[in-house]
Amino acid sequence: MTGIKQMESFRDALRTQRWDDHRYYHHSRINQSLHFVSALSFLFAYVMIFKDPAVSALAGWLIAMTTRQTGHFFFEPKDYDVANNATHEYKEEIKVGYNLRRKVVLMTIWALSPLPLYFDPTFFGIFKPHANNAEFVRHVAEIWLTIGIGGVAFRTVHLFFIKDVQTGLVWATKILTDPFHDIKLYHKAPLALLRGELIDPGIGLHHWDDDEEVEEAPRPT
Repeated sequence: MTGIKQMESFRDALRTQRWDDHRYYHHSRINQSLHFVSALSFLFAYVMIFKDPAVSALAGWLIAMTTRQTGHFFFEPKDYDVANNATHEYKEEIKVGYNLRRKVVLMTIWALSPLPLYFDPTFFGIFKPHANNAEFVRHVAEIWLTIGIGGVAFRTVHLFFIKDVQTGLVWATKILTDPFHDIKLYHKAPLALLRGELIDPGIGLHHWDDDEEVEEAPRPT
């Protein structure tokens, strides 16, 4: 019985993290559309990681991550969130995963990570020196793959200490399953954007769960 309760608690926490992520951080139809593109790219990366991890990393970082973070940094409103009665600063403070400040750190590490390889082709003795540009790119991709996995693992373990183990595991599950969920959630966003709808009018009005049952969301007080 305890196991069933733990599973129910895990599912409830996952729904809550997904709902908060959607209602707080995905108002813009441009952001939603970019998340849809990102999700498709991540699914390609998921498939390719079993066939060619380097190609998977290149697709994950150069397409999936750049489109995803472009939406957050440049198109998501950062003024007062009337739908949720929340300031941008408050949302940044309560963000479970990587808020914008943490994302800047992560993306900076990603962008600068090829520099040591340029000056030391062995990357501190890890690689054999690349013989051509193609091998250089593959080495960069392998570094990026490590950064991606490390970024998820680091924040998961970090949450173990600042929150609790379940919060960390729920967040890791959410991150890994986000591509599937984003396709389900945002596949209509590009069409809405073409109709001239820049902000999702449903933000703050409804709550959803994994079974697509819709109910009125409680208004914040």
